[in-house]
Amino acid sequence: MKTLSQAAKVVTFLRQNPQQKFTARKIAEAITAQYSADYQHKKAKFANPKAFMQQIVAEIGSQKDAILKNCPEIQIQDKPRPRLFWYENSSDTEISGGLKHQTFSEHDLYPQLMQFLSQELNLYCLRIDEKRSKNNRGHKGNQWLHPDIVAMQALDKQWTQDIQDCAKLGSGKNVVLWSFEVKCELNGGNVRESFFQAVSNSSWANEGYLVTTAIVGEHTEEELRILSALHGIGVIILNLDDLNESEILLPAKRKTEIDWQSANRIVEQNTDFNKFIEYVAIYYKTGKIVKESWNK
Repeated sequence: MKTLSQAAKVVTFLRQNPQQKFTARKIAEAITAQYSADYQHKKAKFANPKAFMQQIVAEIGSQKDAILKNCPEIQIQDKPRPRLFWYENSSDTEISGGLKHQTFSEHDLYPQLMQFLSQELNLYCLRIDEKRSKNNRGHKGNQWLHPDIVAMQALDKQWTQDIQDCAKLGSGKNVVLWSFEVKCELNGGNVRESFFQAVSNSSWANEGYLVTTAIVGEHTEEELRILSALHGIGVIILNLDDLNESEILLPAKRKTEIDWQSANRIVEQNTDFNKFIEYVAIYYKTGKIVKESWNK
């Protein structure tokens, strides 16, 4: 009987466990147990079982292309780490992208994102609810107008009073405004639409970001890197298991000026955004932050 390649072993195991996500280590443990005879010779070359297992794990990670070539229905989630593999027996995997298996919505992510931004980046955040817009411009008149989360970064909080005064009288660059579009998952089927939604509703800010919990698909991250380089929108990976492990995958290109005309367009339509700009204006004028008004 012909011995299966390691990539084929991985595919066989994943097919036997459809729609279940596995790390490379879990797969390595499973296939070395299922095909123990095939690994006896190789295992003997290592000083201990741990070193042998680490080698198999590393090989599985490096054989991503071979695994996908064996079976295009295999889905791979590269971010956040660790990488996950699973078999999706569906003709529309790129469209669904695994979203049907998730038990959370975008709205569930907003408090988590604000907690991360507040604790790790010292931002003051507000949720923008599109349902609080006037919607007086007709059907789809405000499509892709509203970001999900906006934030203020007070750069001058640690500056001396003289430096703060100089900044206000000079360049005025004592505040940076951020904008965030949130998606549960980015995959080959939604990555471009999601990215350009972020371009549309976040380009008014100094920094705009597309936020997701997972990047799925062979070319999805590459597409994000290309789009980010062209348009300046960054990408954040939100790790729900450990917010401290969340990461800025692609930093946004910081713009020196706010697009106040675009910001005014949102202010005219949305009461939440109007409140955000009001809080920013108070800080510009007084240097005071009412913490109870933020991060909610």
